[in-house]
Amino acid sequence: MKYFCNPLNIEYKYQFHQKEGQGGFVINREAADPSLVLFHDLYYLFPSMTAGFLTSKDLVSWEFHKFRNEMPIYDYAPDVRVIGDYLYFSASKRMSNCHFYRTKDPINDTFELIEGSFPFWDPNLFCDEDGRIYFYWGCSNMTPIYGVELDPASFKPKTEPLVMFGSREQEYGYERNGEDHVPPKTPEQIEATVQAMIKRNPGMPEEQKQMMYKYMGNDPYIEGAWMTKHNGKYYLQYAIPGTQYNVYCDGVYVSDAPLGPFHLAKNNPFSYKPGGFFPGAGHGSTVEDRSGMLWHTATMRISINHNFERRLGLWQAGFDQDGELFCDQRYGDWPLSVEQKPWDKPEWMLLSYGREVTASSGTGMEHVTDENVQTWWKAAESRPGEWVQLDLGKAYDVRGIQINFADDQIQAELPEGAELQGEMHDRRYIDQGNHVTRWILEGSVDGKEYFVIEDKSEAMTDLSHDFIVREDGLQARYIKLTVKELPFNQIPCISGLRVFGKTEGELPGKPENVAVEILSPLDIQVQWEKADATGYNVLWGHSPDKLYHSYMVFGRTSQKIGALMKEEPLYIRVDSFNEVGITEGGTIKVF
Repeated sequence: MKYFCNPLNIEYKYQFHQKEGQGGFVINREAADPSLVLFHDLYYLFPSMTAGFLTSKDLVSWEFHKFRNEMPIYDYAPDVRVIGDYLYFSASKRMSNCHFYRTKDPINDTFELIEGSFPFWDPNLFCDEDGRIYFYWGCSNMTPIYGVELDPASFKPKTEPLVMFGSREQEYGYERNGEDHVPPKTPEQIEATVQAMIKRNPGMPEEQKQMMYKYMGNDPYIEGAWMTKHNGKYYLQYAIPGTQYNVYCDGVYVSDAPLGPFHLAKNNPFSYKPGGFFPGAGHGSTVEDRSGMLWHTATMRISINHNFERRLGLWQAGFDQDGELFCDQRYGDWPLSVEQKPWDKPEWMLLSYGREVTASSGTGMEHVTDENVQTWWKAAESRPGEWVQLDLGKAYDVRGIQINFADDQIQAELPEGAELQGEMHDRRYIDQGNHVTRWILEGSVDGKEYFVIEDKSEAMTDLSHDFIVREDGLQARYIKLTVKELPFNQIPCISGLRVFGKTEGELPGKPENVAVEILSPLDIQVQWEKADATGYNVLWGHSPDKLYHSYMVFGRTSQKIGALMKEEPLYIRVDSFNEVGITEGGTIKVF
């Protein structure tokens, strides 16, 4: 199989988060902050809060490996780099020194400890071609990204930390906090929160009060550094503004030297996926595969049960003829072949959006096909055999089906002997138990005679975003999912039963009368006339041949874009798509 569909089809471990000041736990799945490297001809993927790592031969199928006891599984943002014969690892916590580890064989051998000498958060190790080693870190809405050269023997800093860059959200729209870059807190809310803290601590110094206003305000988090070198240039990537928002993204600065000075690249943010079924594309890593093609992996968000309810995405990336780093996310949660090239049109189109849904019981059936991961159908009971079925309207040539299970306020006891770990307010337990997700997927042409597409009623896996591929295709109008067993005996919830494939017919109409209203130097509102289409993709960039950014929308003919950079040229295009294919619109110069 050469196809995958974001989020990556891996097991996402359950987390028991302690409720602050309350009893009980918030339970959700999480994996985030992925570091991906190629080591000894095998791809190694290290995500946060997974208690291990994954390997793959092809970037499609992944095998999980549990960490040995020496590894800090509760430290965030694991970073891995290949230096010589070793794979180096580090992860972070704020309150104490963080260590480095290395091994020649991550799967079969232990990791050797290299004792750390300072605390850091969101680390990134980089070895230059001359053998000198550099280190970058930072995760805060009050401090910048730092960098330093390390001694290659002791891994201790050779100098004091240097500031690489900080946030400049007044000039770079994509750095602004909040869903679609709309501030999450009003000035009144910020004031009330800070005053409540001052009331509990009446002797708080004025300097600390000012820090609290900043910490509790709308300032973005700048974090997740990752360094890539290309043609003698240093590309220092970073994540912003906040992991729980649809606009979580990765920007990039460029320099002629590993410790700067850095200047912002023209194409920013280079990794940005605010729309579609599963948004978010921040805090990740960039790696070259065996063939020399570039891939970028990053964090996607659900953030309903908990802000850190997150998943992993993988996209094709590259450098253009001008040395600009880009990431192809136009159809970033649709099936992708690892053999495609960046900007190739999808091989299979979305067939399931807005289709009629029936179910054995429960509420929210329409959410199974609304292309929104934050909404779902919930059955009435947790009994085996609850089912949901969608009607595509006619028989299609079906090639791929993605089954997305949701978690809805799971009630469960902390496993016996489990201990909460972590620092500050985020005390948690990573559940490493053997859970299973079991179901049967069937298809039918007429709604009477059914055939089995995939039977996982005896599966020993726990895949919450399972992806089934039929490269040769199958004919089906009805797709029926019957749930057999879920972790914690929870009530079945499906956020998306997504069907992809091919059909003959007419392409969608071209979006006409596209109008752009300039709201501010950082914001525009794009509108167009409704076409006979399933959805639209709003594309933009600083050059007509570099429309690298996109926002996929369904069910509307307007979209606000708030990710602009002040005083940079802007071109836009609106494309339409349906079950047959894509119709490109005309490119418009805005300013």
